[in-house]
Amino acid sequence: MSNEVIIEELNTLLRGTYMGIRSFEHYIQRVEDEELKTLFQSMQQEVKLNAQKLAERIQNLGGVPADGEGFSGTMHSYMHKVMLPDETNELLEDALKGLDHYGVQYSEELVRGDLDPQSRQLAEEVIDTSRKQIEQLRQYLQ
Repeated sequence: MSNEVIIEELNTLLRGTYMGIRSFEHYIQRVEDEELKTLFQSMQQEVKLNAQKLAERIQNLGGVPADGEGFSGTMHSYMHKVMLPDETNELLEDALKGLDHYGVQYSEELVRGDLDPQSRQLAEEVIDTSRKQIEQLRQYLQ
């Protein structure tokens, strides 16, 4: 497997990570509960750290990291912001759905094949962050 393939896979994951950062921004802007806002801010910081790690790995492989979510990600982000519910529980459900669908399931599909061991470990760390955040939000809902 070539570095080009690994770089493209990691860049796709990085663009998705930028989408996650933007989604958390939407939640932070919309939510009124200060405790939940703080939780979303903390989660956003974790995702930003993952983006930084992915960018560094891409650079170390000789690639140029994506600097945003890409065109389709930007369109998705705009629609997400417009369609976001105002009610706190619905907002939480939206966040859970996004983390599960994009942060875990889609990311797992993305990294199934074409990664070297170090890149695979990093991708797993990114996915594990989403899993941890899902649990944190489920705890908050209870």
